[in-house]
Amino acid sequence: MPSFDIISEIELPELQNAVDNANREIETRFDFRGVAATFERNENVVNMSAEADFQLQQMQDILRSKCVKRGVDTSAMDLGSIEHSGKTYKQAITFKQGIDQPMAKKIVKTIKDAKLKVQAQIQGEQVRVTGKKRDDLQECIALLKSAELGQPFQYENFRD
Repeated sequence: MPSFDIISEIELPELQNAVDNANREIETRFDFRGVAATFERNENVVNMSAEADFQLQQMQDILRSKCVKRGVDTSAMDLGSIEHSGKTYKQAITFKQGIDQPMAKKIVKTIKDAKLKVQAQIQGEQVRVTGKKRDDLQECIALLKSAELGQPFQYENFRD
């Protein structure tokens, strides 16, 4: 019986490369001269620190553009709140990894509401979709790509 898995992952080495490129750009930009502004990555969280909140906004744009160039999907970015302590502003950006339970239920509901001839089941941090025909599975992939679910998905283990 044909099946495939729906997962949501980003490539952490590419994220590290994007963070390194963003740090290099900050060092060379004129508007960041003499400013203590940095990006730091811990697993799938990028911490930004700067001397003003508008600089954090500029740093978000820089990181977003570097992620796009490196092939990291920016819809996986979850912006945290801006924290002010002393003369520094800090913000954490979390990159979503895996499919959490509410999102998995939303995917299954979307598939069932479309009345496709496939079955979807949640397996940990991924969703497995099975069906009798390969065309039904491809229709399901097209449906999920067109649905705006707020998280990037990859489709793997497509088997006949």
